[in-house]
Amino acid sequence: MKRRQFLQATAVGAASTAVAAPAIAQSAPEVKWRLQSGFPKSLDTIYGAAETIAKYVSEATDGKFQIQPFAAGEIVGTAQIADAVGGGTVELGHTCSYYYFGKDPTFAIGTALPFGLNGRQQNAWLYHGGGNDLLNEFYAKHNMYGMPAGNTGVQMGGWFRKEIKTVQDLQGLKMRIAGLAGQVMQKLGVVPQQIPGGDIYPSLERGTIDAAEWVGPYDDEKLGFAKVAPYYYYPGFWEGGPSIHLFVNQAKWRELPKAYQAILTTASSYANNDMLAKYDARNPAALRRLLGAGTQLRPFSQEILEAAYKAANEVYDEVSGKNADFKKIYESVRGFRNEEYLWFQVAEYAFDTFMIRARARG
Repeated sequence: MKRRQFLQATAVGAASTAVAAPAIAQSAPEVKWRLQSGFPKSLDTIYGAAETIAKYVSEATDGKFQIQPFAAGEIVGTAQIADAVGGGTVELGHTCSYYYFGKDPTFAIGTALPFGLNGRQQNAWLYHGGGNDLLNEFYAKHNMYGMPAGNTGVQMGGWFRKEIKTVQDLQGLKMRIAGLAGQVMQKLGVVPQQIPGGDIYPSLERGTIDAAEWVGPYDDEKLGFAKVAPYYYYPGFWEGGPSIHLFVNQAKWRELPKAYQAILTTASSYANNDMLAKYDARNPAALRRLLGAGTQLRPFSQEILEAAYKAANEVYDEVSGKNADFKKIYESVRGFRNEEYLWFQVAEYAFDTFMIRARARG
């Protein structure tokens, strides 16, 4: 009797599975999207995040949700990604929000503000300080939904063809620098230049520009900047913890099944943390190689840092007075930053300071 009941139950279960299968298939449709990256394939860490997202989404959906990444310029140029995503030319863009600050300076906040948040603080603000919600209220006006999908950590101050010791040395200097940082440096006499990553080396080599900032040792070594600009400055005070965003066309995002939305969000979050970890792991050895090859490492002087800090606050006041979106989100960042550094100076700073000194002692 028990055997007959078991066989009957198995048969019923199999029939139920057969009936349910089409419903499951319908709830997991095949989706094929294109992702335009703002970065060249040679930069395996920052471009590689787009490949990581595509891989995880495909594996989590058994290949039902396919994302094809394209390197910078393969569909549209980096400067056109926001328009391409918002206009539906591509479904996704993996890029820095501040590349589009010319459309609206509020875009700059999505990546980084000079003297803003470091990498950990940036993630804290985005995920738990209301930052991502505030940014998406703004991005919605451009038909996009954004989510964090990368962070480089604090960046270097860039490559210079000559030594920079004082603010006077910055007068008339042509520098590739992105976002609102260009406006800050302009107040110090710099002539900011908007140049995509792939065009920086030839511009430095030809002398079209005198200096350029990109990310840090690992990427900068790959791009060969040390061959054409010997002085390497730090810190990149304009990018303490810049976010790279995954932008989704708003209509396409709304059409996406909730399960796929969750998977894409999770994949982006993984890429966000993975990129920061990779840069932290790879930058030290790259810096050693650069120094061994003759790169001259230099800190920005206190005079330059103080002047830049003053200029940054002037820029924020000026932009806030004209742009309500910028003012609203900037005030959120500023308040969060002040609380974060109040905490960081208690434990984090004390620990890091001790370890730096301990390492110096051997």
